Formats: sequence, C-alpha cells, structure tokens
Amino acid sequence: MTRSELIAILIEKNPHLQLREATLLVNTVFGGITSSLAAGNRVELRGFGAFSVKEREPRLGRNPKTGEQVKVSKKLVPFFKTGKELHQRLNKADDA
Repeated sequence: MTRSELIAILIEKNPHLQLREATLLVNTVFGGITSSLAAGNRVELRGFGAFSVKEREPRLGRNPKTGEQVKVSKKLVPFFKTGKELHQRLNKADDA
C-alpha cells in the first residue's frame, strides 16, 4: 500500500475529511514516527507493532561491479517488529 492509497482509504471511510486534511493526518503520523526514530526513541502502536532503531557495526563489503573490498561504516537502520494481534491475523490461515 502506498501513501496515496492510505489517504484514499482514509477519505473513503471518513467522507467528512477533505483530501488536504487526510493528507495532513497521514503526513503528521509518519512525520511523528520518523522524528521519534531519528531522536533514538522507540515507537509502539499497540496491536500493530513497534518501530525501533538498530545499529549495524562497520564491516567489509564488496563492490558488486568490481568485486573489490570496500569498508562499510556503521549505520543506524529502522527495524519493525510485529505486534501480537497483527502476527495472529497474518498467520490465521496457517492455523486452519
């Protein structure tokens, strides 16, 4: 699902919202999650999951074109862990 599809669903389920308002809502939520992660905080949405930041250690990588070894510096990467409710809904078909 793309951001615009999410906005369209939000408008469909809430006909009193204008496109501009729905866009602002979605951008505010995503912006809040992004700024919180950038500050090093964890974001938890009950029943959906939790976003956090993990640190990847520096390592030796390879340039795919030349095969030459390249130093890859440490970096912070976003990480998502599903919540219990989402996990159960995704695996409902497996249980049957």
